Amino acid sequence: MRVLGIDYGDRYVGLALSDPLQVAAQPFGTYKLTGREDVDRKFFQDLVARHDVQEIVIGDPLRMDGSSGTRVEKTRQFSAWLEKAVGKPIVFIDERLTTREALQRLREGNVRGRGKKEREDQIAAVIILSTYLELKRGGPDGPQGS
Repeated sequence: MRVLGIDYGDRYVGLALSDPLQVAAQPFGTYKLTGREDVDRKFFQDLVARHDVQEIVIGDPLRMDGSSGTRVEKTRQFSAWLEKAVGKPIVFIDERLTTREALQRLREGNVRGRGKKEREDQIAAVIILSTYLELKRGGPDGPQGS
């Protein structure tokens, strides 16, 4: 059983998958939303089935002061759609500063040019998923379900 990590954006969705023991997170790519519900639904249904995903964690894009904004609303709408589409529970985890951390990792790896945004989304998804897996293993501030 695996956990799928998601960094949701309006056009691109960064993806990460845990190993079957749910110890480590690996980048799994970036999915470009098509705007066609049937196509997007099939992609996520196939991904969940093919990789035995039992749970999905999505970054909750809170503002720095912890308040919600339009990004949170869009993410919640996507999450509700995804939960209905694949029939798996969704968990939200605070994603503040994950993009900054992802960019720092890209700079440290000297990643430039084409594909940088794609890698940024993937790394952000890995950070979200890694944080969740750590908390799940016994962190004091366990994740919050939908």
